[in-house]
Amino acid sequence: MKNVVSPLHIMRVREVYYRVLKLLLLMLTPVMLWKGLMVWTDCDTPILIVASGDLYPSFLARGDLLFLTNYKEEPIRVGEIVVFKVEGRDIPIVHRVLKVHEKENGTVKILTKGDNNLVDDRGLYPPGKFWLGRGDIVGLVKGYVPHLGITAIILQDYPKVKYGLLVWVGVSVWT
Repeated sequence: MKNVVSPLHIMRVREVYYRVLKLLLLMLTPVMLWKGLMVWTDCDTPILIVASGDLYPSFLARGDLLFLTNYKEEPIRVGEIVVFKVEGRDIPIVHRVLKVHEKENGTVKILTKGDNNLVDDRGLYPPGKFWLGRGDIVGLVKGYVPHLGITAIILQDYPKVKYGLLVWVGVSVWT
């Protein structure tokens, strides 16, 4: 007697493939959108969530969602809000530009300060470094949406909520 594959078995296999593809599409869509934003804004971090209150109450609060660009030909001016990263710190810092020194050879020196801080950021820079260079700048803030990133902060502060949400998404996609 030959092994006959029933149509019901074929439908089940197709359904499993369909659900796996649906889950992959759900997981890869944000990655594709992120990579597209990186190319469009010329910025490795085109969207960022404010994690501290250094610019509050004058401008940004914890949980605000920032939109960044980092075009090399775009000048950085005093008063603009920039995101920078320095050696020895994993988290980018969002502060306002306090001073800018531009030289004729194209080099730029930048000093930053949080609006809610009493002193400039030289204490945050690596030892012996008193100014930021253009290479330290992650991006310039071009816009923001208040409080939209608070969900991400909650998920980071409470990992059980994050894992519960991941299980819920997986189950709802699978069913």
